[in-house]
Amino acid sequence: MDTELKRTIILENYQNPTNKGLIEDDSYKKINTNSKSCIDQIDLQIKVESGIVRDIRFDGEACAICTSSTSIMINSLIGKEINEALNIIDNFEKMINEQDFDEELLGEAIVYNDISKQPNRKNCALLTWKGTKKVLEEEK
Repeated sequence: MDTELKRTIILENYQNPTNKGLIEDDSYKKINTNSKSCIDQIDLQIKVESGIVRDIRFDGEACAICTSSTSIMINSLIGKEINEALNIIDNFEKMINEQDFDEELLGEAIVYNDISKQPNRKNCALLTWKGTKKVLEEEK
C-alpha cells in the first residue's frame, strides 16, 4: 500500500471515527486505556454476545494515530468470534513489534506496518487493541 493511501485511510478514520461516543448499556464491558507517553486516554465499551464481538464503542482524548487505530480496530473486530478477534489483535501486535504476522488478517490495519520507524507512536497505535484484548480474554 502506498504512503498516500495509508495517509488517506488514517486521516479518514481520525476525522470520522467509527462508533465514537459511549452509551448507557450495562451489557457492555468497560475499560479505560491511557498512555504514559501521549495524551491518549480512551474509554472503551465492548459488547460480546454468544462468543461474538457485537459492538465496540469509544470516547476520550487521543492523538490522530490512536483515534484512527481505534476506529480501524472497531471495523476489523465487530462481527468476529472472540478467538478470531484475538487472532487479529495478536497479528496487529506482531506487525507493530516487527515480528512475523499474517498480513491477510489485518485489512486496513496494515496502514500501520511502518509505525515501528516512529517508536514513540507504537503505543499510540496499540493502546486500545491491548485494552480490547484484555476484555476479550476475560470473555473467553
